[in-house]
Amino acid sequence: MTFIDHLEELRGHIIRSVLAILVAAIVIFINIDWVFDNVVMGPVRNNFVSYKYLCGFSHWLHIGDALCMPPIPEGYKLLGNTVSGPFMSAIQIGIIGGFIAAFPYIFWEFWKFVKPALSPKELKYSRNAITFVSLFFFLGAAFGYFVLGPFTFNFLANFNLGTANMYEYKPALDDYIDNLVNIILGCGIAFELPILAYVLTKIGLITPNFLTTYRKYAYVVILVVAAIITPSPDWTSQMIVFLPLVFLYELSVIVSKRVYKRDQMEQDNWG
Repeated sequence: MTFIDHLEELRGHIIRSVLAILVAAIVIFINIDWVFDNVVMGPVRNNFVSYKYLCGFSHWLHIGDALCMPPIPEGYKLLGNTVSGPFMSAIQIGIIGGFIAAFPYIFWEFWKFVKPALSPKELKYSRNAITFVSLFFFLGAAFGYFVLGPFTFNFLANFNLGTANMYEYKPALDDYIDNLVNIILGCGIAFELPILAYVLTKIGLITPNFLTTYRKYAYVVILVVAAIITPSPDWTSQMIVFLPLVFLYELSVIVSKRVYKRDQMEQDNWG
C-alpha cells in the first residue's frame, strides 16, 4: 500500500471510531437527566455507594473511622454562569461518556489498522491485547470514579477557607465535570502501566533489571503523585491511591520479567 492508501485506511478506522462514540453519546444524551443525577453527581451524594462500603471496610480493618468521610454539606449545588452552560455540559458528558463506553471498539479499530504490519510472532504475543487493554482501562476508570473521586470531592466540599464566613463556596458545573473527567481518564490511563511495561520490554527499551534497580525511586515518585492527586492530608486517603499504583508497578515488573525471559529463551533457541 502507498502512503495515501494508508491514510485512506486510517481515515476509515477514525470515522468508524467517531461514529461509535457518537452513537454512545446520543444514548447518554437522551438519558442525560438520569446520567447527571445518578452518575455525574454520584460522588457528591451522601448515599453514594462508595461512602458506605469504604466506611465498612475501615471498620473491618479495625482502623476506626479512618476511611469514613464526613457528609457532603447540605444544599451542595453547582454554579452555572453562562447561558449555554447546561447544554454544553450535557454535550460534554455525552461525548466523554461515549468515549469511555466505546473504548474497546476504538482500540479494536486501532488494532485492525496496525495488525497487518505485525509479524506472526508479534500477532501471537498480542492475541489478547484488546481484552487486557480494555480491562485495565475500565479497572482504572472504576477506581477513579468509586474511590479517588469520592475522596477528592468530599474533601474539597468540606474544606473551609477562613473562619469569618467571608468566602462562599459555589463550585462551577464545568469545573466539577472537568475534575471528574480528569480523575476517571487519568486513572484509566495510569492502570495501563503493565501493558506499557509489556510493550517497552518487547521492543527492548526497558528490562526487568531496570525496573527493579529503580524500584525505590519509583516508589518515591508514586508517593509524591499520590500526595498530589489526593488533596486530603489524611495518610489513609493517600495510601488508597499509593497502594494500587505500587501494585501496578510490581505487576509491571512481573510482566517484564516474563517477557524478557521468554525473549531470551527464543534467542537461545535461534542461536
